[in-house]
Amino acid sequence: MSLQNTNPTHTKAWQQLQDHFSKMENNSIKEMFQNDEKRAEKFHIHWNDFLVDYSKNNINQETIDLLLELANEVNLQEAISKYFSGDIINQTENRAVLHTALRANEDDVILVDGKNVMPEVFEVKNKIKNFTDEIVSGERKGYTGKPFTDIVNIGIGGSDLGPAMVVEALQFYKNHLNVHFVSNVDGDHVNEIIKKINPETTLFVIVSKTFTTQETLTNSETIRSWFLSSEFGTSQDDVAKHFVAVSTNIQKVTAFGIDANNVFPMWDWVGGRFSLWSAVGLSISLAVGFENYNDLLKGANKMDEHFKNESFDKNIPVILALLSIWYNNFFGAESEALIPYTQYLQKLAPYLQQGIMESNGKSVGRDGKPVDYQTGTIIWGEPGTNSQHAFFQLIHQGTKLIPTDFIGYVTPLYGDTNHHNKLMSNFFAQTEALLNGKSPEQVKAEFDSQGVSEEQAAFLLPFKVFSGNKPTNTLLINKLTPKSLGSLIALYEHKIFVQGIIWNIFSYDQWGVELGKQLANSILNEITSEKIKEHDNSTTFLLKYFLDNK
Repeated sequence: MSLQNTNPTHTKAWQQLQDHFSKMENNSIKEMFQNDEKRAEKFHIHWNDFLVDYSKNNINQETIDLLLELANEVNLQEAISKYFSGDIINQTENRAVLHTALRANEDDVILVDGKNVMPEVFEVKNKIKNFTDEIVSGERKGYTGKPFTDIVNIGIGGSDLGPAMVVEALQFYKNHLNVHFVSNVDGDHVNEIIKKINPETTLFVIVSKTFTTQETLTNSETIRSWFLSSEFGTSQDDVAKHFVAVSTNIQKVTAFGIDANNVFPMWDWVGGRFSLWSAVGLSISLAVGFENYNDLLKGANKMDEHFKNESFDKNIPVILALLSIWYNNFFGAESEALIPYTQYLQKLAPYLQQGIMESNGKSVGRDGKPVDYQTGTIIWGEPGTNSQHAFFQLIHQGTKLIPTDFIGYVTPLYGDTNHHNKLMSNFFAQTEALLNGKSPEQVKAEFDSQGVSEEQAAFLLPFKVFSGNKPTNTLLINKLTPKSLGSLIALYEHKIFVQGIIWNIFSYDQWGVELGKQLANSILNEITSEKIKEHDNSTTFLLKYFLDNK
């Protein structure tokens, strides 16, 4: 059953939102707080150990009501039901979208083509658990009988970004194994990783659904050649002890030298950018232990249940998605910043860049026709307080409207309250500063207290004024744990889904990735043969220069 095809701009709610926007566009959020002392109580959601405050947005109750009506008019609730039940919602590839099944409960029944997939999901989970336990305990050893000390994950896109982000985020929970990630086909990248590892004690995890991805196979073959170099005394038989694969292509995997028993399967109904919940997350399990990895899955499942069952007005992914629509499609904001106030989440924004921009970077609606409204958002960000000393100037005083999510934690993992109090004082101060700004009167008062001359004050005044009225969401979470991280990632996954439904696009294909791959293969043949074929003038000029100087 297909998703209903509804152009959002043709809905009654969209037309009403356009009228409403004309009244709200120049509103002062600060004044709305002054006029309603209970504003924060009205515009927040408290769920488990998450507190989401969205009161510092240019909205009132009518805004929320109209956005919720938009969600109802495009039949979001029906779409959510299809999302979780295994319907073919990725219609251009004729696939279900069921990464949520990977973190569902064992006794759940989730059907794909009439077959319950949960027994197979848990069979793979048990295989991950057993393999993880053998590696972490030292029971499984390398070709010289030594236990493993290092893991190298070889993959790209979702086979790299998700595991790399989570392993970084859960450093506090890491065991003794050192985990490295090789993704870029850049030979300098793989060689820098090789410098850090010992072939006797390194396990390589090759992640490629088809085992044909150019970047992943090139890196894998380079590493295998290094592993089999004469100086290490290795043989082809030793490859089976040090290489495992996450793939569906058993024939190519075994031809590479990997034991068929060391292949962890994937499914067509899991998109690459959502695949960390599958066996693609093997490197996560190896890094933090299976129990912590399983807690990550459980946390995601908790958010799945919240998203699936909660009414839209108290539903975190729905509300955050609707606010994003409000700014993107009515205010014309093209980007959103994401600022976690923890260094552990330094890779969250790059991870979500793929999830959000690969999913919703579409210009064709589900009816196959070009859309005449904005879709997708540009996602960027860095941890606070680093980002405050980098690009916050643009958010505070630039000419662009940049809605920003602030993510912070109540309790630090190492218990250092001195550091954490200073970190969180900045967390709270920034959203308040973005809301209130600084008026000319406040600046003048500061100049007077500092004894600044009238002439100097007149010159500096316009540079010291902050307009404020910058929208933010605050996500305050009790503690960074595997469970809360799982919930946070799932929250943004479901936000992607809601936006895609409202924009009437297919969020789960990525045909835009294919063209560059095809051309790269053709150009590679030209580079290796040194025979340039027909291109545009610029590409021909560049290829000639490259070949003449390489």
